[in-house]
Amino acid sequence: MSILSELRDSRELVANLTRREVKGKYKRTVLGQLWSLANPLAAMLVYTLVFSFIIKIEPDVGDPSGLDIFAVWLLCALLPWSFFTNVVTGGMASLVGNENLIKKVYFPRSALVVANGFSAFFTWSTEMAVLLVVLLVVGSAVLPWLPLVVVVMAVLYVFALGISLLLSIANVYFRDTQHFVAILFQIWFYATPIVYPGTLVSERSDRMGPLFGSVTLEDLYRLNPMERFAEVFRNLLYDNRMPELVDLLVIIAWAVGALVVGALVFTRHSKRLAEAL
Repeated sequence: MSILSELRDSRELVANLTRREVKGKYKRTVLGQLWSLANPLAAMLVYTLVFSFIIKIEPDVGDPSGLDIFAVWLLCALLPWSFFTNVVTGGMASLVGNENLIKKVYFPRSALVVANGFSAFFTWSTEMAVLLVVLLVVGSAVLPWLPLVVVVMAVLYVFALGISLLLSIANVYFRDTQHFVAILFQIWFYATPIVYPGTLVSERSDRMGPLFGSVTLEDLYRLNPMERFAEVFRNLLYDNRMPELVDLLVIIAWAVGALVVGALVFTRHSKRLAEAL
């Protein structure tokens, strides 16, 4: 795949672009990188207030961890979701946002999308480190599962990168893309078990029965790749147990598929980006 060889030969460029993204994001701010924690913490407080105290969603107790803290349960899926949306929205806008640079000099255009993803990954790693400390304080036995957590983080990055490569091209030719994606993410968020447990969907599906043939609501629901990612992260971080093998295989398949499709589309159009912009 030519895009991988281009990136391999442009490692220094990607590193410099990543540093630029990380430094520029919080330039001239007092708190600097601490602002990366502001959005997920604010979202956690709002969702905890609404869904834990007002609507009173009660997720299952961590099995076998025994944890029963809604805010921690929420963060275990909210942080991966925030990372995913940051990579996709940032990568989608990276080509249009660097229009002048693309028109002035030739370099692997994919470096812009990848660097944005790496900068988001750096920020996400900080957030996950804070979550790890919280988990240890509340008594979670998460340390043995850390290697697999890191692997799943990398798989989610690959999945998000593939989608961002695809959407970055779409955004060059159709500037409405970013607005459609913003609406899609609002729907996608509530179609993913972040503020509610997936068991609620399973229970509703059982009551409804098959929708057509033998296909149930739960079958359709589980086609959502972020549903699988949310469950895998909660299994590792909150439950402290091995996720189902099928879930691991499914998220890997989604990641590989997204990267292959995104890379193919990006490679096909990358040489004409200067003219298209």
